Amino acid sequence: MHAKDILIDGFGRIREEVHAAVEGLGPDALNARPGPDANSVTWLVWHLTRVQDDHIADAFGLDQVWLSQGWEKRLDLGLPRRDTGYGHTSAKVAEVRVDDGGLLTGYHDAVHEQTLGALRTVAAKDLERVIDEGWDPPVTLGVRLVSVLSDDLQHVGQAAYVRGLVQSAAS
Repeated sequence: MHAKDILIDGFGRIREEVHAAVEGLGPDALNARPGPDANSVTWLVWHLTRVQDDHIADAFGLDQVWLSQGWEKRLDLGLPRRDTGYGHTSAKVAEVRVDDGGLLTGYHDAVHEQTLGALRTVAAKDLERVIDEGWDPPVTLGVRLVSVLSDDLQHVGQAAYVRGLVQSAAS
């Protein structure tokens, strides 16, 4: 198995878990925050998808799906065009609301397809390419991909946990 195949499998698992966290939830459950400063399923899935979209596009020289495929307009969150949720305050988290989980999974699926397309082009030597010299040590493509994978898995796990809290509170 090649490194890119492992990455493709990992990002596929994120997609599966995003769908499991979102599907079947109505607007109240999607946007519920189990505590005053907690994140909702909506915010967590939107954020993890925005980070993947932003970082993959940057690493591979692609356009962000958020902007190029009109997801910014479809989700209509009223946020700055390039906002990824990084550094959001509790008040900002509360503003990220959707009434249709299909919009969240649709956006994620579109980002996932772009991610897969990019990953399929990766050769082992590409993973060593420095893509961000703003860090010490500089960040390689391989490190960035693992970082996104890790961050997304953590956030989708949080979304699944919030889903469970919200559903248990409702029953």
